[in-house]
Amino acid sequence: MKTMIKESVISVLCIACCLSVFANGVSDVHGKKNASSGALKIAIITSLTGVDDGSFNENNYTGIQNYVKKHPGSSVTAVREPTGDSAAAVKAVGDIVADYDVEVCTGFQFAGIGDLAKDNPDTKFILVDSFLADSAGKTIELPNVYAMQFAEQESGFFAGIAAALDTKTGKVAVVNGIAFPSNVNYQYGFECGVIYVNKTKKKNVKYIELASQAGTDVTGKNVGGNYIGSFGDESTGKVVGRKLIEQGVDVIFVAAGGSGNGVFTAVKESGKAKVIGCDVDQWRDGINGDKNIVLTSVLKNMAVNDERQLNAIAAGTFQGKNIVLKADTDSTGYVKTPGHHQLSASAIAELDAAYSKVKNGTIVPASNFGGFTPNEFKVR
Repeated sequence: MKTMIKESVISVLCIACCLSVFANGVSDVHGKKNASSGALKIAIITSLTGVDDGSFNENNYTGIQNYVKKHPGSSVTAVREPTGDSAAAVKAVGDIVADYDVEVCTGFQFAGIGDLAKDNPDTKFILVDSFLADSAGKTIELPNVYAMQFAEQESGFFAGIAAALDTKTGKVAVVNGIAFPSNVNYQYGFECGVIYVNKTKKKNVKYIELASQAGTDVTGKNVGGNYIGSFGDESTGKVVGRKLIEQGVDVIFVAAGGSGNGVFTAVKESGKAKVIGCDVDQWRDGINGDKNIVLTSVLKNMAVNDERQLNAIAAGTFQGKNIVLKADTDSTGYVKTPGHHQLSASAIAELDAAYSKVKNGTIVPASNFGGFTPNEFKVR
């Protein structure tokens, strides 16, 4: 009789323990959370500039943090991959894949995680700035990978319009990090924005490139522009910024990650130019004494899309796919919040009109793989 009672007590305790585990979304042997509770164990794997770069990586991190704040029991761990090499990036993801429910991989260098993701179907992946590819470089889709690219050419287009409308010297430029597709998109879009203003406003604004800083894209094509060759080289960013200012450039669109901080410094020291921020609102980065060097910032709204996908994972509605996010989902744009820009009222009106045309597809800026170059861009 005592044995039966003891066994009954043990059974009840086991059931209670199991119920507690399920109620609290606790973890498997690797420490993963039960996604159905909304408590997710998340890792963000970034380039060497990390989650405090004030731009691309930080915006993604913010979206994850927003999710974590709203879902008790969730956590996020930041991991840096310092080389920028694709093979090293894939290894960095694989080294921790068993320990997390979700891995957010930020940057084109993570494109080749396809085989890894296929071998780990219980882990969800959010891939930012690239479509998913296997080890042979073939683009694929998997049910556990949401791979998002952005129409950076749209935001670059808005930057080009803002620069061309504001310049006093008639010379503008864009500085990029590495000629990954996302950066070439920004560059081509910027060029189209300048062309748009020149044709619609009968201006003659010149787009300035330094031959020594020309970029080579992932196909080996020379795309021109002003490329630093890194997202973490502030000193070269400063040198490139100075050279452009010496050539009379007075508005510089900076799409270079951590390297862009050097361009900001060059502009602050010169007192002769303004910058247009990239990916996020960079107004605070532009503070220079009692002045500010930021004309406006153009946006790639990654944070909101990261949070949307994490919510989908928690709700069980997550769907893996490769997708390009555009203005029609409010995923691209520009800053016109009072106190965070120096655009004129007429410039905002021009930007708003152009935004509507981009959103409805009337205007399509050139992009790295859009089938046409800025020289072939059609102004409508």
